Amino acid sequence: MKTVAIIPARYASTRFPGKPLARETGKFLIQHVYEHVCRASLISEVIVATDDRRIAEAVESFGGRVAMTREDHPSGTDRVAEVAAGLDAEIIVNVQGDEPEIDPDHINRLIALLTTDQDVPIATLACPFPNGSDPNDPNAVKVVLDGQGRALYFSRALVPYPRDEEGKVDDSESWRLHLGLYAYRRDFLLQLAKLPPTPLEQREKLEQLRVLEHGYAIGVAVVDRAAIGIDTPEDYEAFVRRIRDR
Repeated sequence: MKTVAIIPARYASTRFPGKPLARETGKFLIQHVYEHVCRASLISEVIVATDDRRIAEAVESFGGRVAMTREDHPSGTDRVAEVAAGLDAEIIVNVQGDEPEIDPDHINRLIALLTTDQDVPIATLACPFPNGSDPNDPNAVKVVLDGQGRALYFSRALVPYPRDEEGKVDDSESWRLHLGLYAYRRDFLLQLAKLPPTPLEQREKLEQLRVLEHGYAIGVAVVDRAAIGIDTPEDYEAFVRRIRDR
């Protein structure tokens, strides 16, 4: 079964413009992501999807494959879908371009879930909340699972809500943190890009709720930890220090 990983990358970023091209480690940030994804044994091919010529040239400089896309995509999913439309593949994996330490085994877990559960058109990842983190943080998206390991709901709010404790969080590992890595059956991804936004999606600003609101199931594989994403220049400097310490 051919599985292609697509990494959407754009130059503009409110908190860190030009992030994919940061290069203090001697490699572009997007190159770190690309190389980690290539280590996933179940991935057949890796493509960076971008609308920026500077990013395309950087990817080409280290021998990576790149696909130029339109500039008007409202989300990374739409950018991935544009590239997927021209591919001969059964499964498409959408990898965020700002996770240079993504675990290849987590990518394999995601693909294996979609391969074994034929009733779900899309799969994603979750992990226990790290010690010291706060599940009340609206930037940390929570996912609630059913008995089959499928998503019941995603929310920025504290779900499930500990009613007897009046919302107090004593054990953060009782909640599941959603990780923004997705695997789609290609035909479903192309269909998803055409579905209209839904009320819950627009209220919570969570695109995955569109899938649930339209009645589709989302499989969730629970892994041990989250990859550290790069959102700000400070995050990137911490990543550079980790690379140098190794």
